[in-house]
Amino acid sequence: MHYRYSPYIPILILLILAFFSCTNIGNPTDTNPTTLTEIETPTVHEESKKSQIILPTISDVVKTVEPAVVSISVDILSRGIFYDFTDEGSGTGMIVRPNGYIVTNYHVIQDARDIEVGLSNGSYYSAEIVGLDLLSDLAVIKIGADQLPTIEFTERDDIRTGDWVATIGNALGLKGGPSVTLGIISGLGRTIRTDRGDLYDMIQTDAAINKGNSGGPLIDMDGKVIGINTAVYGGAQGVGFAVSSGVAKPIISSLIEKGKVIRPLIGLSGMTNNNELSDRFDLGTSEGILITQIAPEKPADNGGLKAGDVITALDGNHTNDMAEFLTLLWSYTVGETVKVDFISDQKPQTTTVTLIERPSP
Repeated sequence: MHYRYSPYIPILILLILAFFSCTNIGNPTDTNPTTLTEIETPTVHEESKKSQIILPTISDVVKTVEPAVVSISVDILSRGIFYDFTDEGSGTGMIVRPNGYIVTNYHVIQDARDIEVGLSNGSYYSAEIVGLDLLSDLAVIKIGADQLPTIEFTERDDIRTGDWVATIGNALGLKGGPSVTLGIISGLGRTIRTDRGDLYDMIQTDAAINKGNSGGPLIDMDGKVIGINTAVYGGAQGVGFAVSSGVAKPIISSLIEKGKVIRPLIGLSGMTNNNELSDRFDLGTSEGILITQIAPEKPADNGGLKAGDVITALDGNHTNDMAEFLTLLWSYTVGETVKVDFISDQKPQTTTVTLIERPSP
């Protein structure tokens, strides 16, 4: 059989191919296929917004606190072998009362011959020392000015590790106003050892504290002072410490009103007990405060306590370490009688002591 070639066959084939090329041959159940123009693709700008981390802006917070932050310059008279010479130092302070009372660190003005205070408005005043407290490294000075802006201490009792904080201070004595640094609270209730003695119940922060920051505020994001910058650990990065506001407030008030801090004295030296000490001296407990020395004819001695005893509680409040013991002890007033729970020769015992006034250092 012979087939006759038709010139219409190629045209028919082209029409069939064109038909299939314009038809969706996808899922037969997809009755409403999505076209290219209907696909929503994220833009580069939207993707970048998703990856952004928004940090707090503290400009307004700093603006409210800064007027009450002052710079402190001191001339320190040192004794040389053949002559006297003057060292210049710097630090930071905070106005705590509108009639010129300023708090700073003890070590900032220690041995100062002259103290000059610079206010945020550019004016300068000579200052005199009102009171010093070596044990907390705090001091109060006064300038002859009135109607000054003041800082505000926090009333919060829920400060947490990880909270945002900022420091404001005369870092390195740089010109042009105070320096501001931002960080977090890295730890609470720290005890640190300095060449002036141990400091208790300190706030640890990674907000940069440099030379000249001492005595300045550590503030929360509400602009309230939660601590007073005091020390930085030179052997590490981002490890600074501040006296907590809870410790500082009664000390500041006492320095202003009395010129000193009146603390009760129990008449003993001690250290935090632990497993190693308990095993070495067969104490019968690994908790509390191990008494290392008793002052004769002082309250502890009169109460029958002796070296080697372990104090476990004051008026029923546990004393787990020296920081807790001293914080609790210093909450009493001179003349109060305190019940002391202790362990002596591995036996629980109780006594009472009447506290006396601690001499000023």
